[in-house]
Amino acid sequence: MNQPLLALSGLTKAYPGVVANKDVSFEIAPGEVHALLGENGAGKSTLVKTIYGLVKPDSGTMTLNGAPYAPAEPRAARASGVAMVFQHFSLFDAMNVAENIALGMENPPPQREIAERVRAVSDQYGLPLDPSRIVGELSAGERQRVEIIRCLLQDPKLLIMDEPTSVLTPQEVDILFKTLRKLSAEGTAILYISHKLEEIRALCENATVLRLGQVVGTCDPRETSARDMAELMVGSALLVPERAARPTGETVLSLQGLSAKAPHRFGTALRDISIEVQKGEVLGIGGVAGNGQDELVAALSGEMRTAKGMVNYQGQSISQLGPNARRKLGLLTAPEERMGHAAAPDMSLTENAVLTATTRQKLANKGFVNWRKARSFAEEVISTFDVRTPGPQNAARSLSGGNLQKFVIGREIMQTPDVLVVNQPTWGVDASAAASIRQALLDLAAKGTAVICISQDLDELMEISDRFAALNEGRLSAPRPAQGLTVEEIGLMLGGAHDMEIAHVDA
Repeated sequence: MNQPLLALSGLTKAYPGVVANKDVSFEIAPGEVHALLGENGAGKSTLVKTIYGLVKPDSGTMTLNGAPYAPAEPRAARASGVAMVFQHFSLFDAMNVAENIALGMENPPPQREIAERVRAVSDQYGLPLDPSRIVGELSAGERQRVEIIRCLLQDPKLLIMDEPTSVLTPQEVDILFKTLRKLSAEGTAILYISHKLEEIRALCENATVLRLGQVVGTCDPRETSARDMAELMVGSALLVPERAARPTGETVLSLQGLSAKAPHRFGTALRDISIEVQKGEVLGIGGVAGNGQDELVAALSGEMRTAKGMVNYQGQSISQLGPNARRKLGLLTAPEERMGHAAAPDMSLTENAVLTATTRQKLANKGFVNWRKARSFAEEVISTFDVRTPGPQNAARSLSGGNLQKFVIGREIMQTPDVLVVNQPTWGVDASAAASIRQALLDLAAKGTAVICISQDLDELMEISDRFAALNEGRLSAPRPAQGLTVEEIGLMLGGAHDMEIAHVDA
């Protein structure tokens, strides 16, 4: 047999109160596309950070091309031929592509040379990208290309990809997969982390499954069903979300000609959005990233004020009310950006619970926080939504992305809002957690809450929505019943087609 490119043997890493990795061993061959699977908190992030030099293991060894490998920092990993594309992009909006790429180089050449190399790599791997474009003007897919090309300029032997398709359109996913297959054919090994198991089945030839920090199995994704992989990850049968009868009919929230300027240079203006949302209804809103989702959430949450009469709650205008006043009335929101927006990174989970739940959970009296009650509420969220953390005293930044997502969504759901607006509710969470979150949203609707679910996951929206609408360049299509919508009709809506065009398709 050929010598493995990377071999891990007995890697163990513990933090106070939790063992992140325990005796992890597996190998990756040159040119292999290897999946690393596991539910949130299974230890995937710690493991890849160890490989990339961000974490030092307590015990165990690694070899790269047969030689001992123990990078003290990412710079050493890159010098050894290991590159990583993180789930969260590390780019500066105001700088162009070439300037951003230069920031990731130890000794960057002149900008003209970088631009030429970017164009050459773009052409070679089918990743169209203009090095002079300002990053803030790029789509999410184009931003990811910047990160990938920055890695490819290092000529890596191993490319680690963490949730690379979470913000991509189906067309952008196809482009990415063609690139990864080309890299694999040239001998570059790829370690691929994703919760989208059908993508794993389409791309990867081997998979290592982690559960609670340990390797619990391996499989060939091409010969294993997505359900079997998910159940191997969680160690139990997978929950199938169920709908219950819902009390619908009464309009709780209405938008009347909602328009707003883009909040910043790289934002999207909202244009004449009119819609009504009823009690007990789940309204699904789809759209490619950057078409006004964040701005719509801000207009609904009160972070972005609008003209009087544009946002109406139970018959009264709330357009000029701020977030706390809207929360007091019963309109709650969970934004897409969990770290820094939905949660303060350096504050504990208890403190993060206080940030949004003080009024509805009565966590303060005469300006003084009842910390015992706040801690109890945080513990209830942690327990109900299976948030993997040693306890509510831990800082938000200590949680994996998926576990923080479960905490953020759970914190809002458990306040029993009259209207809940969620943006990307299952972004970065495993299949089991995603099913639990979707079920929690359906259960909330069954109790009479109006739910607006904004997501780029069309399967998710079709699974839980009663009606579906699409955002395109800040405009919202007329909602249509979700049941019976075809892929072609959804595609037209996402592309900004008018109702007459869709009616023509129906005919």
